[in-house]
Amino acid sequence: MNYFITAIGTDSGKTLFSTILCEALEADYWKPIQAGFPRDTDFVAAHLSNLVTDLIPEKYVLNTPASPHYAAEIDNVELRAEDFDLPKTNNPNLVVEGAGGALVPINNSEFVIDLPKQWDMPVILVANLYLGSINHTLLTVSELKRRNIKVKGIVFNGPSNPSSESIILHHSGYQCLLRIKQEKEINKEVVRKYASELKNNL
Repeated sequence: MNYFITAIGTDSGKTLFSTILCEALEADYWKPIQAGFPRDTDFVAAHLSNLVTDLIPEKYVLNTPASPHYAAEIDNVELRAEDFDLPKTNNPNLVVEGAGGALVPINNSEFVIDLPKQWDMPVILVANLYLGSINHTLLTVSELKRRNIKVKGIVFNGPSNPSSESIILHHSGYQCLLRIKQEKEINKEVVRKYASELKNNL
C-alpha cells in the first residue's frame, strides 16, 4: 500500500511518523522535495531496524530551509506537480513524505497536496497539539475534503490533549491511527514500539 504523509504544519512530526510507518510496513521511503538540511531521509535511515526498506533519493534537494516554492526560486529550479512520477520499486509498500503542511506551495499555483491527488494516493494526516491546533487541523481537514483526497486517518504527535483530540476526530470523521507521546529520546527501540502499535490500526 502507498501512503502520502502530510501535516497541519512544519515540524508536526511527519518524518518521525514516516519512519514508524516504514518500520511497520517494511515500506520503501521517498521524500520528493527536501528543502534545507539535515535531510529527512538521513533521519529515517538512522532510526529504522528492518533491512527491507529502500531509501529512494529525493527528486529535488533544495538548499534553503523554506517553503519549496521559495527555496526552488533561490536555487533557480522550477517545481511542477506533473513532473513528479512515483518511483518504480519492487516493494508493494511505499511511504511518501510531503514538505511542510498540506498547503505549502511548490509554485505560484500548485501545492504539496496536489502530489497525492494526482497519484490517487491516500493521505495520513499528522497533527501536533498546541493552542490553536484544533483550528489548524480542521482547516486542513476541510481542504482535504474539498479536494476529495482520500484520507486513511490521523496521527496525533506530542503531549496528549484528550479534549482536542476528541473534538478533531468528531468533526473530521477520521480514525486515529496512532498517538505518539512526547518522548525523551527518539531511537530505534521507540520507533519499533510505535510500529508494533500502528500495525493493529492499518
